[in-house]
Amino acid sequence: MSKAAPALAVLLLAGLCVLAAPSAARAGLLDQVKARGQVACGVNPGVAGFSLPDDKGQWTGIDADFCRALAAAIFNDPTKVKFIPLSAKDRFTALQSGEVDVLSRNTTWTLSRETGQGFLFAGIIYYDGQGFLVKKSLNLSSALELSGASICVQQGTTTELNLADFFRGANMKYEPVNFANADEALRAFESGRCDAYTTDASGLHVERLKLAKPDDAVVLPEIISKEPLGPAVRQGDDEWFNVVKWTLFALVNAEELGVTAQNVDEKAKSDRPEVRRLLGFEGNFGEGLGLTADWAYRIVKNVGNYGEIFERNLGEGSPLKIKRGVNALWMRGGLQYAPPIR
Repeated sequence: MSKAAPALAVLLLAGLCVLAAPSAARAGLLDQVKARGQVACGVNPGVAGFSLPDDKGQWTGIDADFCRALAAAIFNDPTKVKFIPLSAKDRFTALQSGEVDVLSRNTTWTLSRETGQGFLFAGIIYYDGQGFLVKKSLNLSSALELSGASICVQQGTTTELNLADFFRGANMKYEPVNFANADEALRAFESGRCDAYTTDASGLHVERLKLAKPDDAVVLPEIISKEPLGPAVRQGDDEWFNVVKWTLFALVNAEELGVTAQNVDEKAKSDRPEVRRLLGFEGNFGEGLGLTADWAYRIVKNVGNYGEIFERNLGEGSPLKIKRGVNALWMRGGLQYAPPIR
């Protein structure tokens, strides 16, 4: 071996350490969350059914409950969440900077947000699609009749791109009227500044109820995009990504197995292998996540399963009364499907 070889080896090792340093610096978020004693969760400032503070300041909604499920898995306490309301414009900066540990804010999973902005989506908590709200007085029955219309739209969202794609694909002209947030866009629509208002269909049903005369507006039937909404984390920390991802999967698996907040203690006596693995009586799955064996039991006991969360926030148990539709379990004609815990 030449005299230069040891020096070269040292240089190579130093180079590898430099390359590994950024990943190491980003690792360990689960430990940081445990030490901090709460999950910092970025949410929408106010979309009924997803994340909205009530008159007592308590956050409600499917996205808010997902944050509670995370806290339950980690701390066995769903209240150990710091809810941080974020605008559409600021949400990604907050996640990138580390202001929030997870973004649970009716956010669409796209390729560019993973490859271009350095995020990872943990799964799909709600399958949505973009639509249009119009005044009944326009006598429109289809979005294909909106040629030349002015459309209120929130900036900094996938909604803008979908709007442009739809009108270009239909060879129609339109005038976009951009606003910083959904409330401004809705007020402009109500005042007559725009012919239509566009956002996710779930949001349109919520926003219509805010109008002084909800019955004077109608949601058109077309869905012009795929909007898979789900929680997102920063890239570079696989352990934290796994905890967030499997929290969502545990919610769906619990519904599929019929394990609810009310019967989870009874189900703990079950002989079914799938139920025993879910609740921590077989296997070592909690340890693999950096959590306790009963991590999924904690989630269901404190927050419920996916179906329970959906029904009280969006479904028949809520003012919105949105049908499960594609958000039903796969075995009931929907798309909700989770990998097994085994």
